[in-house]
Amino acid sequence: MLARKLITIALIIAAFAGVYYLARLKRGRRLETFARCLTAKQAKMYGLSWCPHCEDAKQLFGSSFHYINYVECGVPKTHDEKTSCTQAGIKHFPTWEFADGSRREGALSLQLLGEKTGCGLP
Repeated sequence: MLARKLITIALIIAAFAGVYYLARLKRGRRLETFARCLTAKQAKMYGLSWCPHCEDAKQLFGSSFHYINYVECGVPKTHDEKTSCTQAGIKHFPTWEFADGSRREGALSLQLLGEKTGCGLP
């Protein structure tokens, strides 16, 4: 009797874990598609490795961030900025640049990025 209850509880927990896993997997695929779309639409993020707001922006994409066209403006092992970024006029981080040449500063929502690029939300 006790064994049957434990097995039932274990199966219920396994079912919830499976649903949770599948939901995260599906969201990850949608984020990957969205990130690839942003890159295809020539959106670019300028950031610094030590910038907490840049880290927040990266976390929105999770493991799909590597599909984003990202420009690291920090000089490794220093808190200096690369000349290429200062010459491009990047003053605040993160800065998103779009195909039409417009820029938006700060950690942007996925919704705003989708509206700016025409990419469907994940």
